Amino acid sequence: MRRREFIGVLGGLAAWPPIARAQPASVPVIGLLGSATATTWAPYVEAFLQGLSGAGIIDGQNAAIEYRWAEGKYDRLPAMAADLVQHRVSVIAALTTPSAVAAKAATTAIPIVFTTVGDPVQIGLVTSLRHPGGNITGATYLNVEVGPKLLELLREMVPTMTRVALLTNPTGPNSETVSKNLQAAANALGLQLDVVNASTEQQIDTAFAILARQRADGLIIASDVLLVMRYEQVVELARHHAVPAIYQERSSVIAGGLMSYSGDARDAYHEAGAYTGRILKGERPADLPVQQTTKVELVINLKTAKALRLNVPLSLLGRADELVE
Repeated sequence: MRRREFIGVLGGLAAWPPIARAQPASVPVIGLLGSATATTWAPYVEAFLQGLSGAGIIDGQNAAIEYRWAEGKYDRLPAMAADLVQHRVSVIAALTTPSAVAAKAATTAIPIVFTTVGDPVQIGLVTSLRHPGGNITGATYLNVEVGPKLLELLREMVPTMTRVALLTNPTGPNSETVSKNLQAAANALGLQLDVVNASTEQQIDTAFAILARQRADGLIIASDVLLVMRYEQVVELARHHAVPAIYQERSSVIAGGLMSYSGDARDAYHEAGAYTGRILKGERPADLPVQQTTKVELVINLKTAKALRLNVPLSLLGRADELVE
């Protein structure tokens, strides 16, 4: 029972090499800096391109895009951002929080448009949402802020839950905030929260072995590029260990995860594309308030709930935006 169609994967995007096309000097170049891979982030890039075209900017016609993908290795981002600065791109689209942090550190001259799941003021990207100032603006969507809601929804699904685990990537810029928010929420609900870290593919396997020993009744998957990239691995491990898990990506539930609750990233990426187009047309980042998308969606996989012997409450069924059967 889908309420919206998922955006298709961009064909051939992963094959584009750095500085793939020589462009006339009159054509502005957008440097797109991403923390993930082209394949994983294709739906969000598609939303970005739609926002860009809505502003009258078309890749390959009146602009060009140079892609840099860190493939989940955040330590690559500073060098990639510096490379885009060296090539004097017209604007940097920093699509993820780690990318935005790297781009901001790389330049105070080239305009930057970001997307982030966290509070851009708290992260240090801007001084104010209404008046970002400097050379940077962008869009944020609700993922870090909805962390406590994830816990409430998971407990509603698993009312006998007393011990819950959080799987997070400690190298991510939002990890500490997410952990603190969830710890406070767990305390308020009388739940024990165990934080389990994973910053590599191998550490994800180790994390689930730890969860099995701790006998967690439920699991929250933090919003992080690495964990999104490895969602199939995470979903399979959660299934293998029979632990009810809530994610922040719809794709995880389509792949067999129990449930997800998150802000609509596609809206934020569309806004970032529109802002990029407006900047290429002469507007200043300092004059463009940070956009905040407030739409959230709840997705539940009924087949997975049945496999876990969970009775989905009517209260959740009624609030779900999508039920996977």
